[in-house]
Amino acid sequence: MYAFHEGGGIPVVDPTSADGVFSLLWLVIALPLAGAAVLLIGGKYTDRWGHLLGTALPIGSFAISLAMFISLLGRDDNDRQVVQELYTWFQTGHLDVGMDLLYDPLSALFLLLITGVGSLIHVYSIGYMAHDPRRRRFFAYLNLFVAAMLMLVLSENYLGLFLGWEGVGLASYLLIGFWQHKPSAAAAAKKAFVINRVGDMGLSLSIMLFFITFGSTSFTVISAGAGEASQTTMTILGLLLLLGACGKSAQFPLQAWLLDAMEGPTPVSALIHAATMVTAGVYLIVRSNFVFDLAPDAQTVVVIVAVISLLWGAWIGCAKDDIKKALAGSTMSQIGYMMLGAGLGTAGYAFAIFHLLTHGFFKANMFLGAGSVMHGMDDDVDMRHYGALRKMMPVTFLTFAMGYLAIIGFPGFSGFWSKDKIIETALAENWLVGLCALLGAGITGFYMTRMMLMTFFTDKRWEKDVHPHESPSVMTVPLIVLAALSVLGGVMIAGDWIVDFLAPVTGVAPHEDPPLPALAITVIAVCVVAVGVALAWFLIGKREVPREAPQDVSWVTKAGREEVYGNQINDTLVVNPGRELTTALLITDKYVVDGVFTGGPVALGGFAGFARRVQNGFVRTYALSILGGALLVALALLAVNLA
Repeated sequence: MYAFHEGGGIPVVDPTSADGVFSLLWLVIALPLAGAAVLLIGGKYTDRWGHLLGTALPIGSFAISLAMFISLLGRDDNDRQVVQELYTWFQTGHLDVGMDLLYDPLSALFLLLITGVGSLIHVYSIGYMAHDPRRRRFFAYLNLFVAAMLMLVLSENYLGLFLGWEGVGLASYLLIGFWQHKPSAAAAAKKAFVINRVGDMGLSLSIMLFFITFGSTSFTVISAGAGEASQTTMTILGLLLLLGACGKSAQFPLQAWLLDAMEGPTPVSALIHAATMVTAGVYLIVRSNFVFDLAPDAQTVVVIVAVISLLWGAWIGCAKDDIKKALAGSTMSQIGYMMLGAGLGTAGYAFAIFHLLTHGFFKANMFLGAGSVMHGMDDDVDMRHYGALRKMMPVTFLTFAMGYLAIIGFPGFSGFWSKDKIIETALAENWLVGLCALLGAGITGFYMTRMMLMTFFTDKRWEKDVHPHESPSVMTVPLIVLAALSVLGGVMIAGDWIVDFLAPVTGVAPHEDPPLPALAITVIAVCVVAVGVALAWFLIGKREVPREAPQDVSWVTKAGREEVYGNQINDTLVVNPGRELTTALLITDKYVVDGVFTGGPVALGGFAGFARRVQNGFVRTYALSILGGALLVALALLAVNLA
């Protein structure tokens, strides 16, 4: 079976066919996909109950996923791979692609995250979108998003993965621009779509190279023959896969779409940033571990991109006053930690997925919490207009606080276990990378404490006509569940459970002693975070927060507000040169290409116009022409004789 590492002592085995509860694997995708079809085709006739159907079907997928997960736990470690062959997708020449689904420990965890957190977001959306006239369409798009992501993580080959990959891109475009009456939302949707197409080129080229090199797009076939390919080929494949991952996971240099994506309804932000889209790139790299393990140069590039991204996103989070955009910067940073874990190879794959899962819990919690705050503040997203909301929204405050403690790595909470493991592994592999990861943890403590203080503490700063209030139970219940997961998610590391569970996919890492004892690294990480928290308290908590953002600020703050000039860099390096190139091509086409192909006919037409004037039909004109011609001939003969 693919992705088994013989060096790790795990035998290579063949996957079993789907039977028992695993025979329902296809239904996990089919349910939300059917929901999207019914709600879109049914139109206005489904308006009254469409949101209920759209919520029930992902819950059904979660129930099946949970049943399969429990059944998977009952199997031996070497018998935890199930392939369901549905039908032949297409067959041409030497390429035979089946619509085959793979269920193994990696896809099992993703199914629980996507369907579990996704279902909670659907429930929350019932209340959040209650007064939107297009609510039924919104739930159709949510169902499509979930179905596409499920296809992505369940496919047994890269072409099926690409089908889900593009489906996620389509659904994100539809949801980010859902309120298309707002020019900013329409522009944000187009921006996300275009930037992701750049990343998609990397993934599509890698699939072509997979076929050329291995004659197949199946994970099984490619992993079995990976050792026979040249290191250059594997490096190119790794870099192309990384390009695709950077687009979907909003990593440097394809991160500019992420903050603009906040133009969509808040449940969309939670779905994109927690359970689906931005996790796709991490999944792609971990699933393709058989490529990166044989391409150390590509792994190094993954680590570099990850470090830049985690610091870049944290920088943005420190300066944004828009609560959703500050959380979006945080997502870029936290995905950077996951990419860092994946870039560290066998030693970090499991911890990357561990942090991906815990992040799904606490980030969905905080995004939905931000939506609850907006719900009570007349959709105002500016944290400078909040303050002292903990008493007005006690449930939102307490649940958001659980997410806050998890993301900063407060001891005992889920983020403490997952992020510290990545930092520990990074320090063991490369002390400079580990120090950068530690610095990111300290900055996380700062910007998240800043968010908590500006929103729930400090003095109230809202207008008199604004009346903050708690959200209805249909919105707060999902918050409570996610808050509990934010606290308890760390149990997955108890006894190294997640490491052992993922070993059949990611391999067994050789034991390496970190430069410092694990306890010492933990203490250092907590102290670094504490410094960030204390700094936020002294700069924000103990001072009056102005209602309007001050303009006289340091260059560091200005750069953060401008998203570290990511858009300006793109404009300078890509957009403006592209515009100039397009203009030059248009001029060349008009005056050179068209001139070559149309110049002759135009000249002939001009001569014909002149000749037409001579042939006017008057006898006197023709007689004059004959006389003139005769005189010219006579003069020519005379000139010849005289010479």
